[in-house]
Amino acid sequence: MSVRKTQGFVPVAAALLGNAILAIIKFTAALASGSSAMLSEAIHSFADTLNQLLLFIGLSRSLKKRSSTFEYGYGNERFFWALISACGVFFLGSGITLYTGVLAFLHERSIEFSWLVFVVLLISLCLESYTLYTALRELKKNFPDESWKSRIALADTSTLAVLLEDAVAVLGVVIAFLSITVSYATGNTAWDAGGSIFIGLLLAGVALVLIVRNRTHLLGKAMPEELREEVIAFVESDPAIEKVIDFKSSSIGLNTYRIKCEVEFNGSALVRTANRQTSMRETFEEIGDDLEEFKKFSVEYADRIPRLMGKKIDEIERGIRTKFPFVRHIDIEIN
Repeated sequence: MSVRKTQGFVPVAAALLGNAILAIIKFTAALASGSSAMLSEAIHSFADTLNQLLLFIGLSRSLKKRSSTFEYGYGNERFFWALISACGVFFLGSGITLYTGVLAFLHERSIEFSWLVFVVLLISLCLESYTLYTALRELKKNFPDESWKSRIALADTSTLAVLLEDAVAVLGVVIAFLSITVSYATGNTAWDAGGSIFIGLLLAGVALVLIVRNRTHLLGKAMPEELREEVIAFVESDPAIEKVIDFKSSSIGLNTYRIKCEVEFNGSALVRTANRQTSMRETFEEIGDDLEEFKKFSVEYADRIPRLMGKKIDEIERGIRTKFPFVRHIDIEIN
């Protein structure tokens, strides 16, 4: 699979381009006006550009083929780089924005009125709204039959990062517009500083949500309970399996899992399979009272059962991969 076809590429690419453009024009407006809220917006867009670059790196590296060093592949790379991106939102985006706002609040400075500020805010609102729409459209496309609450819960971390960051960005533009307007109208720069602080707090909240989300994937989050029950039911539906005693799963990438289950075989089903061609009575009559022939039969029969069990396990594993393509690696053990 190419990086363009992987989940999350479209919203990340759109956000990367949009935020790079916004960072340039916002810094220009901040220098022209002296507004701390506008400077916070510029820092926000710059941080988002770096974060989306990290997300893009993660998406690309997650598609690498498995190697002898990483036999389960590199699927979790997207979560690692998304975690680094989330830390960037927290320390760079939120931290510097809060610092700028507090500094402006403690040390009052004049703000030069400039129409450029409002033009930049309008452009920002349009671009941020478009990238937010792109992330929402991607979610709807990937989960067409789910509610929006479920879509957000199921979203890959890259799309979720773009969605939350752009939602805050759109809200941040509105806050910056209001705080700058009130500061111009009242001559009190505390409103401008307050807007900057509020934007910083919003970014901190988004960062914490993303950090927690990526952490669960990196720790090897188990598959959802509903899917778990479906896989167990499929395994137990085979006549040769008496029951599944133990079942464990962990994520090895986006919506990709490896599973390990311990099963108990049905001895009667195995015997019926082993004697499908020749009945036990026919074998008994052929052997009769010949001890040596009976010994040969016992050795052959004892050797046949493990091979049948191995064959049955291979058959079950093929069935699991066909019915549940999100299961990549399967380890079935006999109790």
